[in-house]
Amino acid sequence: MSKRILGLSIALAMAATPVAAEKVKVGFITTLSGGAGIIGKPMKNAFELGLEHIGGRLGGLDTEIIYGDDKRKPDVAKQLANKMVKKDRVDFVAGIIWSNLLLAIHGPVTRSKTFLISSNAGPSAVAGKKCSEDFFNVAFQNDMMPEGMGKYMTSKGIDNVYVMAPNYQAGKDMIKGFKRMFKGKIAGEVYTKLGQKDYQAEISALRAAKPSATYIFLPGGMGINFVKQYAQAGLSKQIPLYSVYSVDALTLPAMKEAAVGTYGVQHWSPDLNNTVNRRFVDGYKKKYGKTPAFYAAQAYDTVMFLDHAIRKAGGVSDRAKLRAAMRAGDFPTVRGTFKFNNNHFPIQNIYLREAVHEGGEYFTRTKGVILSAHGDAYAKDCGMKW
Repeated sequence: MSKRILGLSIALAMAATPVAAEKVKVGFITTLSGGAGIIGKPMKNAFELGLEHIGGRLGGLDTEIIYGDDKRKPDVAKQLANKMVKKDRVDFVAGIIWSNLLLAIHGPVTRSKTFLISSNAGPSAVAGKKCSEDFFNVAFQNDMMPEGMGKYMTSKGIDNVYVMAPNYQAGKDMIKGFKRMFKGKIAGEVYTKLGQKDYQAEISALRAAKPSATYIFLPGGMGINFVKQYAQAGLSKQIPLYSVYSVDALTLPAMKEAAVGTYGVQHWSPDLNNTVNRRFVDGYKKKYGKTPAFYAAQAYDTVMFLDHAIRKAGGVSDRAKLRAAMRAGDFPTVRGTFKFNNNHFPIQNIYLREAVHEGGEYFTRTKGVILSAHGDAYAKDCGMKW
């Protein structure tokens, strides 16, 4: 066979060989077991709902999702992230409820040049000087909602508040954010054990301090237990209770009357009237028979965010182009409006919400905007400019 014929044969063979289509791989880490599974399971449900709504293909590409249960343990989260990055070779690691777990995997994942997308945790430690071009938060920075509550309670003339949160990074941020905008006196500042169930000792100390109001950050089962015990102690009518990330669609069905009349702040609500949110809430109720909580909304938004950015960038192979598409923050969101600050944390509205019981249902109703287009306090310390 002549060289010319041989070369032609090789060329034809190569042309006949299909080129491997680009594929998107996402590792989604959340808490699916133990008491904290009450938060992680709705996140996974909403992520899967989001995938259904886009036809199961992020950016129109073949997509593989690898789920991991972190068991609310930093070492387990690190093991999962390490496997996803090194063995599974994912393009994105997403999810993460707890700030201490996010901090455990932030360095290893971003150093590997893998995009890390937080669907919930927003610790201050990675919002300022340690911000990363490969980390995006599509939920909130921890201090943001407490700042809104601090502003609201100050505007109501409340001047003596007892504050309480779990003793971990998010708990500390939630108190710091509140104190940043609250102008009154702190009657007591208590940090409880993460996952604590019995609050009788804390409630006794709170009663003795005689504050004019109580402010808490106790997510998931912690909030359910505290709010019920607070009401059982007869404090609901004596000392008004205010909260962040404690009273919502996830916990209200268990709290019931114990939470009715309490106020909270959040960046999202099931009753926000925009097309994306209506489709999400209606779809979630139809598929899972429940009103979604904000954890689920953020997981759904994670899908919308990734899908939009990948489509805009034309795939995942050009990381610089993909990063630029992600930074635009112009994806279809349940929040209606959204954009990223220079540190890749959200700029968004903060809403006041009241827990109510009407028509046989317990839910939260949006009462108005406390802070408009609000960014976090740490962005000024981030060196990224784009």
